[in-house]
Amino acid sequence: MAAFPSQLPLLLMILNIVVISPTNAGYWPPSPGYYPSSRFRSMSFYKGYRNLWGANHQSVDNSGITIWLDSSSGSGFKSVKPFRSGYFGASIKLQPGYTAGVITAFYLSNNEAHPGFHDEVDIEFLGTTFGKPYTLQTNVYIRGSGDGRIIGREMKFHLWFDPTRHFHHYAILWNPKEIIFLVDDVPIRRYPRKSAATFPLRPMWVYGSIWDASSWATEDGKYKADYRYQPFIGKFTNFKASGCTAYAPAWCRPVSASPFRSGGLSSQQYRAMQWVQSHYLAYDYCRDYKRDHSLTPECWR
Repeated sequence: MAAFPSQLPLLLMILNIVVISPTNAGYWPPSPGYYPSSRFRSMSFYKGYRNLWGANHQSVDNSGITIWLDSSSGSGFKSVKPFRSGYFGASIKLQPGYTAGVITAFYLSNNEAHPGFHDEVDIEFLGTTFGKPYTLQTNVYIRGSGDGRIIGREMKFHLWFDPTRHFHHYAILWNPKEIIFLVDDVPIRRYPRKSAATFPLRPMWVYGSIWDASSWATEDGKYKADYRYQPFIGKFTNFKASGCTAYAPAWCRPVSASPFRSGGLSSQQYRAMQWVQSHYLAYDYCRDYKRDHSLTPECWR
């Protein structure tokens, strides 16, 4: 039935609710058109990683590792080799239910080599309360604080799926030009190199961990870890780590998340990323007026 002009605003509002609302089931990002994870072979946990801490809170098999947090300890693992660039991914499944205060993380860092003055690139899942979604926090640190303050570059997202129901692939692409965060091959954030002062260039290891961050993880510490719901479990599999190790020759070619030999993202990948940021971005440090942006010049326009 044709709509009269006077009915169009109402019809457009209904269409917006049914088709465009992020809460609508089956509402997925547009195809990025290119799938970096397919370029890299999966490895077993034993081949590329080792225990870092909490060995009695880990269960390892050929397909992956399960780590957990309880009132006695959390757990973490670390790559055998440091890298100076590369693609680093893992398929992760999170704990359902009450997980407030708990951080499940997959990240790059050189904190052990440069304590107090380290670089770090984070994918962190911030635990939540019943009925509320997980927050995926991405973050970049460069040379620790430099002036005595920790300067984070947080962008937080909600996801277009329930990360507790199935494994999904999360990855960091780090090369001398850019850092790209990907979820199921969809770019969600690109952090370009603006200067050597705002970009991590020293070798880093790959880590995974689960730990208690009750002081800040959930709604700025409002909700704490509740060990009546322990153990809190994180499952990791389908590990991918490919790139230039710290020991590789200088001519080692950095990998890319792009279909182009020159790197960068394609227009289709940009559209997918913009879609995610339009619908699921929960926090952007560059848009936080309470932050001192003299310390984050990449936010300047």
